[in-house]
Amino acid sequence: MTPRHFLDIDDLDPAELTVILDLAEKKDPPKVLTDQSIALLFEKPSNRTRVSMETAAVQLGAHPIALRSDDVGIDTRERADDLARSLSCYTAMIGARVFQHGTLERLASAATVPVVNLLSDEAHPCQALADLLTLRQRFGKLEGLTVGWVGDGNNVCRSLMTAAPLAGITVRVASPRGYEPPAFDLERSDIELTHEPSFAADGADAIYTDVWTSMGQEEESGERRRAFEGFTIDAELMAMAKPSAVFLHCLPAHRGEEVTPEVLDGPRSAVWQQAENRLHAQRGLLLWLTQQSSEP
Repeated sequence: MTPRHFLDIDDLDPAELTVILDLAEKKDPPKVLTDQSIALLFEKPSNRTRVSMETAAVQLGAHPIALRSDDVGIDTRERADDLARSLSCYTAMIGARVFQHGTLERLASAATVPVVNLLSDEAHPCQALADLLTLRQRFGKLEGLTVGWVGDGNNVCRSLMTAAPLAGITVRVASPRGYEPPAFDLERSDIELTHEPSFAADGADAIYTDVWTSMGQEEESGERRRAFEGFTIDAELMAMAKPSAVFLHCLPAHRGEEVTPEVLDGPRSAVWQQAENRLHAQRGLLLWLTQQSSEP
């Protein structure tokens, strides 16, 4: 049987997304992966992703095996497809945090077990699951909510955009010129794009941002700080959202750049709930993928 992979959020349909979020809420999940292992590949350093995925695997009874780039050398020591075939012999699932999305696609093309995107240059679907879970917990629903994204049209933004039609939410994206999401993503998503943070924030249920300079872009940091001037989330911008609105950030955060300390650490911030929900959402995902693999 061809395994179900999770390379981006639109690998799900709306009903499947709801099931995963429901499974994420299970307080005592079944040990469906007892005596099995999960391989976790990391081309990039990781904090929340590694700890939350390892913990989720353990809570389902699995033994997580974290492998760094120098352990496996994807496409240097061993081709991605050969690595996927080998790991499929030993593990129930493969998670990968990689630089290039194409690496994930080649892993998935050869694996006989589910492959999960733990982050790529194009998408961060596990973060999107945690974001949706957080919004549903805060507002009791997803349908009809508006999220204003202020900042880089990066992988986190793109997965949020892709999630919007599945969850029934509206996403407004405000990015500096030259840092918008790719045109392909705009064409396949019903997204409102602007260059004005105030437009994205006006009447929103949540305001979301990310760092201005992501991992691997360090040489661009000075140029990016200049380009993103005026895109800091502060109390004035939060005041344009609904009184019940929350602030979201996938972390790590740079206080004083993309967000002020009073917002990040203030009463409207849901970032630590988001961080915790990486564990719950990913556990729900692993549980769902296991159920898909066991179906005839």
